[in-house]
Amino acid sequence: MKWWKLLISVLFWLLLICVESTGVGSRRNAYATMMYMGTPRDYEFYVAIRVMLRSLSRLRVDADRVVIASVDVPTRWIHALEEEDGAKVVRVENLNNPYISDTSHDRFKLTLNKLYAWSLVDYERVIMLDADNLFLKNTDELFQCGQFCAVFINPCIFHTGLFVLQPSLTVFKNMLRDLDIKKDNPDGADQGFIGAYFSDLLDRPMFYPPRNGTKLDGTFRLPLGYQMDASYYYLRLRWSVPCGPNSVITFPGASWLKPWYWWSWPVLPLGIQWHEQRRENLGYHSEMPFVLIQIILYLGIIAITRLARPSLSKFYHRGADKNITIIQTSLKAIAMLSIIISYISPFMLVPHTIHPVLGWTLYLLGSFALSCMVTSVFFLPMLPVLTPWLGIIGVLIVMACPWYTDGVVRALSIFAYAFCASPVLWISIGKIRSSLHISLEREGLLPGRLTDSTQSNSFNKIY
Repeated sequence: MKWWKLLISVLFWLLLICVESTGVGSRRNAYATMMYMGTPRDYEFYVAIRVMLRSLSRLRVDADRVVIASVDVPTRWIHALEEEDGAKVVRVENLNNPYISDTSHDRFKLTLNKLYAWSLVDYERVIMLDADNLFLKNTDELFQCGQFCAVFINPCIFHTGLFVLQPSLTVFKNMLRDLDIKKDNPDGADQGFIGAYFSDLLDRPMFYPPRNGTKLDGTFRLPLGYQMDASYYYLRLRWSVPCGPNSVITFPGASWLKPWYWWSWPVLPLGIQWHEQRRENLGYHSEMPFVLIQIILYLGIIAITRLARPSLSKFYHRGADKNITIIQTSLKAIAMLSIIISYISPFMLVPHTIHPVLGWTLYLLGSFALSCMVTSVFFLPMLPVLTPWLGIIGVLIVMACPWYTDGVVRALSIFAYAFCASPVLWISIGKIRSSLHISLEREGLLPGRLTDSTQSNSFNKIY
């Protein structure tokens, strides 16, 4: 019986070796992205990378998912990427960017870490990605492309948010040498550097994947459908990209309007699609405690302001008659500033990467609660103070309306709404100032009322 047990053990170990040799570690290709620290948006890009990695897994790509992470990325983030998202993390030192002497290039100073993609020589092909890519379809056919392939979303400049490369230490060393000699770079970042290195790509043929699955040699242009600029969608509020498989959406442009920020929708309608992918793949568990705390806080403020009615006379000392003008001017300024703060501070407190519907709901609840507090403290009428609040709800409805025929009609509708709402807002400001004047007079903070009160008190003392 012992030889049977020995035979079973040998077969088991042989099977295990075969599984490992054909498993994730032996995959010939990889989807790669990079992560580095040192910007105010590090956490947001970390979340975006996790969503992209999980969406690739959901699409069942036949490739490793690699994160090129600088050594200063927090260990807990690395563990989450490896253990929860199934990514392979490659730790690297930040590449020195010789172009950061120009202050306009400082925000790009670490994007040259993208060049490490050429050092991933364990793979035959690598698809290098930015975090702001939204995958709609599996794009494994791109691994059949040549030594370098990219999309021209600009007529003359290809985009480095997604490109295919064949890893090569020779190319990697040549790039590092070009950095040392500070080769011309129009933007001081990866876009300009890689664009200059493959300057002849515009003259290369278009890539079409061979049906037999073979890999091509050379450099190719990729069809626009592999890197659909979100700007194309906003013009007609639908996709009209005739070439390519329409597989990937990219969001170039202002960094504060990336799709993971809750305020980007409905300003930019496609942001909701990114959040739908996050909801399906990652969820919002990390942000929910902050959301619940803020909801409880705002509801508490509303309840307290309905019960407490403070008096303006508590904010000053009546004996300081010579400073009455300064007091009433200061209170007017404080009241107007408080209204402004009640609309700004909730915006800053909402977790940046929360779902837009929840984000806007939390913001509106916060601004309503703080506005109620201002009206209670300064005895202001509710409707004028809440006019901006109602206006924000109106503009959200106008922007999110799904029945626009195209982006031009949508833009004109938003402009018309703003034009019509401006006089209402101006009238509400006038009513707030008038009501504040009446409140100050009622509390004895205006000179005329204070004089009458003083004379009356003197008369009563005489008699």
